[in-house]
Parts: sequence; C-alpha cells; structure tokens
Amino acid sequence: MRVIAGTARRLTLKTLDSMDTRPTQDRIKETLFNMLQFDIPDVEFLDLFAGSGGIGIEALSRGARFAVFSDNNKAAAECIRENLRHTRLTERAELIQGDYMMALNRLRNRGHHFGIVFIDPPYGQGLERKALSLLHGMDYVSEDTLFIIEAALRDDFWDAEALGYEIIREKIYKSNKHVFLRQK
Repeated sequence: MRVIAGTARRLTLKTLDSMDTRPTQDRIKETLFNMLQFDIPDVEFLDLFAGSGGIGIEALSRGARFAVFSDNNKAAAECIRENLRHTRLTERAELIQGDYMMALNRLRNRGHHFGIVFIDPPYGQGLERKALSLLHGMDYVSEDTLFIIEAALRDDFWDAEALGYEIIREKIYKSNKHVFLRQK
C-alpha cells in the first residue's frame, strides 16, 4: 500500500498482517480521493477504525489540515504511528488508541470540527450504525460534515434516515462500496 498523491506521494505504508483489517486497495483509494479532491484541502479529517491509517494519511498528504485516527487494536495503533513518522505527518495528526465509543466521547469539547468522517469498521457487525448514532449531534460534526462509510456490497443503509442521516451518494466497486452521508 502506498500514498497516492500529495506531499507523501509514492511513500510505501506498512500494513497489518491480520484478517482483522483490510486496507483499502490503492485503486479504490485513488477513486475515493478523486471524488473528494475539492473537499480535502484545509479540512479536519476523522479516520475511525483506521487500521494502518492509510486513508487519513492520504487525506493529510493531499492537504487536510489535521487528522485524528482511532483504532482499538494495539498493533494497528503502532502501525499508524510508524506510518505517520515515515510520511513526516505526525505533527498534523492525533492517534486515539481505544474503541470508537471512547474515541468519539474523548473528542467532545476540544474545538475540532471535522469536515470529513471516514468509517471503515469490520463488516457485518453493525458498528457503522452505532458510530453514526453516537456521532449524531456531537459538537465536532455538523450538517456540513461529510460521512463516508466503507461497507460490504451486501450492506443496505435503509435505516440511514432513522439514524438522522441522508445518503447523498454511493460508489460501488467490485469488492465493496463507499456510502456518502450528511446529517439531516
């Protein structure tokens, strides 16, 4: 896995050798960031279930002002630290090692305003819905925040409206999809 564009372009990132994580493939990441190219500069970016940190690091490399990474896995947190050091992006990042509920609560009242929240939990556990539910109404997100969920192709977000969100776009790939939402 590598950084596709920006200040850390072409740098190789470490990944975890584990079935618990599935790094976003380079071509999917490139497509995602091509869609986000005008939203990234100077934004605060939240990368939940960050794994190796590849998505948040790509955002920083492409001009995000600051990124917060959260992952519960100790090995993932160390991988993120190493990747941030390797890309020289540590000063513009914060890592919260712990589960997503603790991380989301810890971010309250700290002056953040995330323009983009990327959520890539393990598939099939409903964690994206729990995260969206917790995020709704937090002081660091608003109706301007773009929420992106990386999900299995079979996942249906029929209940987005009940959670307080509207789906504004879906991008389908061969192996998974990105669902773009905003708060209602």
